[in-house]
Amino acid sequence: LAAALGGLYVNTGDMYRTLAWGALENGVDTLEHGGKPTEEVIRLFKETGSVLVGTLSPAIPFNAFPKETLGFSDFDIANGKALFGYMVECIKECLANGITVGLGTDAGCPFVAHYNFWRELCYFQKYCGVTPAFAIHTATQINAKIAGVSDLTGTVEEGKSADFLIVKENPLSDLRALKTPEKVMFRGKLFHEPKVKRIEFVDRELDKVM
Repeated sequence: LAAALGGLYVNTGDMYRTLAWGALENGVDTLEHGGKPTEEVIRLFKETGSVLVGTLSPAIPFNAFPKETLGFSDFDIANGKALFGYMVECIKECLANGITVGLGTDAGCPFVAHYNFWRELCYFQKYCGVTPAFAIHTATQINAKIAGVSDLTGTVEEGKSADFLIVKENPLSDLRALKTPEKVMFRGKLFHEPKVKRIEFVDRELDKVM
């Protein structure tokens, strides 16, 4: 509340109804993750203009991986599955009610690598029912607006930073084409066949549920 009153941009991550309600009521700008979307939570989103940033990536393993792969307790797995369902429900309800939804990953959580943001777009399509075009629009233009940099990037326009990637296949047909860009341009500098250090075990397990 103090940060909001002081004119600072405030975001918080929460998956539980009471905490989400309190954050929204006190003027948070963005709510990460999301939780069970009650009528009260949806009302507060609308009244405050707050934004939901969906992050399905950290919950995907709980929903799709066998226990021996996860290495978590039965309680943790059951809790993770429930939270995954609430996150998906919250994203769908927000979209249906005209509430802005962005995309994130919560990178650093188990099985969530920084280079795998493309997977979040795939999950957004698969579990929330959006089109590939809308997923890309959300990850670029909407995310840039949420971050307060839409005057600099997020779309390909004259006067903005030249930030885009080139892929071999059409991501509008299959978002998995975003996994291996052939070229990346960042601030006008072109990178050919960019490489990242991958975590093979993480990629192998996640590829099973794509």
